Amino acid sequence: MATRIREKTAKRHETADKRPHAVARYIRISSRKVKIVIDMIRGKSVKEAAAILAYTPKSASEPVLKLLNSAIANAENNLDMNRDDLYVAEVYANQGPTLQRYRARARGSASPIRKRTSHITIILDQVK
Repeated sequence: MATRIREKTAKRHETADKRPHAVARYIRISSRKVKIVIDMIRGKSVKEAAAILAYTPKSASEPVLKLLNSAIANAENNLDMNRDDLYVAEVYANQGPTLQRYRARARGSASPIRKRTSHITIILDQVK
């Protein structure tokens, strides 16, 4: 039986990170490819980061831009923050589950194909 549920919940809410964030899970791009794109926007203002992502010719820039816009909307609507004061405090991409597929090869053999996925997280913060 669980005990002290209310106390544990209150403690968890106290220590929870109050910064606006957004998470995209199971994105069908390798985390290695996503990391190239997210390294360009780390520490930038949200306006500058959106401009960088809009003109980056990488396939990972589209889902990252969509996620950035979601984090900005979370900050404005849920936490009443001003869009002009926000910057990208943290952004990281973790590896998700890998889909295993096989391609038929010569003489009845098969080669494995790994279709990798990633989980992307963006955490914004206000300029102090």
